[in-house]
Amino acid sequence: EEDMYRDAEEIEREKILLVCETGSSEHKLSIAPEMDVMEYCIKEWRGNTPVAKRMKKGYEAVSQKFASIRRVRGDNYCALRATLFQALSQATQLPSWLQSEDFTMLPEKLLSKYDWIKHWHLKQKLGRKMGGISDEIKEYLMLLRKKWKSISEIKAPNEKQEACDELFKNEEEEYSLYEALKFLMLNTAIELYNDDKNGRRVPVFSWLLFARDTSSNPCQLMRNHLNQIGHSGGLEQVEMFLLAYALQYTIQVYRLYKYNTDEFITLYPNDPKEDWPVVTLITEDDRHYNIPVGMCQETML
Repeated sequence: EEDMYRDAEEIEREKILLVCETGSSEHKLSIAPEMDVMEYCIKEWRGNTPVAKRMKKGYEAVSQKFASIRRVRGDNYCALRATLFQALSQATQLPSWLQSEDFTMLPEKLLSKYDWIKHWHLKQKLGRKMGGISDEIKEYLMLLRKKWKSISEIKAPNEKQEACDELFKNEEEEYSLYEALKFLMLNTAIELYNDDKNGRRVPVFSWLLFARDTSSNPCQLMRNHLNQIGHSGGLEQVEMFLLAYALQYTIQVYRLYKYNTDEFITLYPNDPKEDWPVVTLITEDDRHYNIPVGMCQETML
């Protein structure tokens, strides 16, 4: 795939770095240690092309708000990884939707209504028996609730950060959490689709989500998009809105290639609810997301 922003030498260095990071299952770095924002920028963007100059200006703007950056492993779970890590590292309480008694019954409830959900792609797992999709997704949802609760109860910021770092070094648990997020996105999509069909008001992104030829209904969305996340594709722009609604978080993104335009800082959703917490990400290309740190208090817009 052609890369719009990096020359061949930079792409090759990137590949070598990823091999080093992922060569051993014991040393996989899902979230790299903190690095000064401008040091990272200088390391990544040495040239003086128009694109490099724009990126440098973008990073300078980010450095006015955040001291450091943490590099996120660049696979197709990247957007989920960055968003969940930020949400957990700032969490001070369990969200209300995670507290509901019927939360873990969601797979069973949806499968009883929508037979096509049996084609959900579960993550690769050795020794898995056929069937039992409802029970497995239920396990992922229970794990999400358990981890969110335990991390939100940690008061000391450094201890909270250590707990998050440890969680994102545990590959089995980490990828299970992403499956939980994807299923919550499907549930949200079904709710929005049904609301629209029943004449209720839905956000604009919902129309765009189901206006695509590949996702005109929730079944197509699952088959052609959600099932591909983490495998052959990441999150598209409209699916960032869906993730934000599923988590009831505002996702604020510094889109560096959009520096000096109205889209430099983009909000998902763009009409955020006042009581939704905010997480902040950085992207150079709307494909790979990193995490700014240094102002990590949970805030409201």
